[in-house]
Amino acid sequence: MRITLVGSRHFGVTTLNMLRQHGADVIRVVVADAEDRLAAAARTAGIEVKVQADPRLVVAAEIAEATDLIVTAHSHARIAKEALAAARLGGIGYHPSLLPRHRGIAAVEWTIREGDPIAGGTVYHLADRMDAGAIAAQEWCFVKKGETARELWERALAPLGHKLLGEVVDYAMTHDSLPAKPQDEQFATNAPSLAK
Repeated sequence: MRITLVGSRHFGVTTLNMLRQHGADVIRVVVADAEDRLAAAARTAGIEVKVQADPRLVVAAEIAEATDLIVTAHSHARIAKEALAAARLGGIGYHPSLLPRHRGIAAVEWTIREGDPIAGGTVYHLADRMDAGAIAAQEWCFVKKGETARELWERALAPLGHKLLGEVVDYAMTHDSLPAKPQDEQFATNAPSLAK
């Protein structure tokens, strides 16, 4: 399975490592910032790095030739329709909520703000609308009383993301397809940035 990984930061690096442990061939890493730690990890591993021309959008030319699957890990860029078409199986991403609940950039923060007793993670198909594609895998976890967004992310949601992404990539390698279940729009909520 030849993968173009789009991402950043620590979660991008740990996702790169997880994909390689699952036997995937990460043939290119796409980043918004050439100095990002994911770019450095890819270069150290001998993987080609491509810096996005627009940090908010990944275009077809930035996806490696012969890509089977695009995987996003801590990327806030939209993957253009033409970029998704450049990958044989399209693309998947991890979102730290039980989609369609808390769609948006601040899902974990809104989970805490709303007092949700249960959180979770979703691997979903990348689509035109952010966080709105079909669900490939989903799992829940409890939120501890008094837990911060960062604590919830580090304790439960980041590890859950690696588990679910690994399961979906394994499925794709075995079945040459991706599981897909539509999101139920009646439960959709937005999680816009809380930054002032």
